[in-house]
Amino acid sequence: MSYAVTIFGISFNINPIAFTLPFGNGWDIYWYGIIIALGFMLAIIYGMKCAPRFNVDTDRLLDVIIVTTPISILCARTYYVIFDGVKCESISDFFGFGSNSGFSGIAIYGAVIGAFVCGALMCKIKKIKILDAFDLAATAFLIGQGIGRWGNFVNQEAYGTFTGSSWFGMQSSRTISEMGEGLVHPCFLYESIWCIAGFFVLNHFSKKRRFSGQMTLMYCVWYGFERAIVENLRTDSLMLGKMRISVLVSIIICVAAAIALIVIYRKRRVVLADGDYVSMFEDDDNTTQTENTEDEANE
Repeated sequence: MSYAVTIFGISFNINPIAFTLPFGNGWDIYWYGIIIALGFMLAIIYGMKCAPRFNVDTDRLLDVIIVTTPISILCARTYYVIFDGVKCESISDFFGFGSNSGFSGIAIYGAVIGAFVCGALMCKIKKIKILDAFDLAATAFLIGQGIGRWGNFVNQEAYGTFTGSSWFGMQSSRTISEMGEGLVHPCFLYESIWCIAGFFVLNHFSKKRRFSGQMTLMYCVWYGFERAIVENLRTDSLMLGKMRISVLVSIIICVAAAIALIVIYRKRRVVLADGDYVSMFEDDDNTTQTENTEDEANE
């Protein structure tokens, strides 16, 4: 199976299967999985390298990642199953055992929500300052998301409506079979570019963070703003009634994070104007720092 693709006037063929392992009747390894794994690996490398800058212990961070990763994948699948209306009468249906598509259908918002919830619990257990870990994770997420979207390109999915242009957009044998002739919006590309650009923006600001949680809020604003717009172009959105669920979630996250940033910055200006600087979330900082120091002494 391969797709004849034309994007911005450039034509070529894409085979979603990278190679086949000689097990049983053949075990296909898809480019989608390889690309997702690559994005995840680069995000982990960034996280481990930059953890000290975020005041996060790398050994404890690794423990958090090992537990949070599989939980996030399950949450991504659960989110998709709920909002796509997938019928799951058994565990086998949930994981796609016995089907041609296998474990097919996941949603990035489910993974992000799962990562933050499980990550927070693990940070609490491992005595890592939650907001610092979230700032590191938020910046690293954009690497994985920016690269991972190219897995959608290889599968010829996550595309949008017709562009109405004679050259701007993408067309493939799959889009033609599902949509008809015409160039469609390459939504995967829009999000990939936005996420990669967002990584450089957040990485820059992370070098001079003003408070713990700043990068997390900036991530919510940056990604939420883009997703709320691009999601409206897509033809495969998960729906909640007549509302695109990702648009609703994106707007809520973006607006809430923007308000939080404004409130915190204003509060900091008032504090600095009084001439007596007090770090945001100071109690949490001091408590966690004391706990970490005591643990290191015991170790």
